[in-house]
Amino acid sequence: MVEKVQIQPRRPVYPTPVGLITSVDSKGRPNIIALGEVFNLSIVQPVWVGISVREATYSHGLIKEQEEFVVNLPTADLLDAVLGCGSCSGRDGIDKFQKFGLTPRPAMQVKSPLIDECPVNLECKLVGFHHVGDHDLFIGNVVTQHINKEMLSAQGDIDAGKLDTIIMMPKSFWRMGDKLGTFRI
Repeated sequence: MVEKVQIQPRRPVYPTPVGLITSVDSKGRPNIIALGEVFNLSIVQPVWVGISVREATYSHGLIKEQEEFVVNLPTADLLDAVLGCGSCSGRDGIDKFQKFGLTPRPAMQVKSPLIDECPVNLECKLVGFHHVGDHDLFIGNVVTQHINKEMLSAQGDIDAGKLDTIIMMPKSFWRMGDKLGTFRI
């Protein structure tokens, strides 16, 4: 039998993808927050994603007020921008796009911009939110999904090996590993 030990739970489900979440204020000024709390909630009908955001953050208020956000999934080469976006607040007037060399791209169905450098962008309209401990869970209906064309296989499927997604582990960041198999939904 394998020996098990008990440890203090902290971020106990891993890995999780890192997301750069964009939102806008009432004047259309964009902001970016870096999150490790990005996940699927409903995958086919409807397509809903969840993000968990601390109430004290600037982005929390923007998402709640505007009732929308964009989930942008960065690649490993954007780790410095991810760390930068996670270490300062747009509440202080910082333009994180400019400061971290990111390019805003107009979305199709929401006011929040896409991050052009991220190969996957999910435009979301807020379905609702729930207070869940030390964060609030925002539920977003994915109204449009964008993906860089070169990230697709010849068959038109997403090629996870090309995405080079950043994943979060306790106290560290990693990139995705090897494909182990396939499944059907």
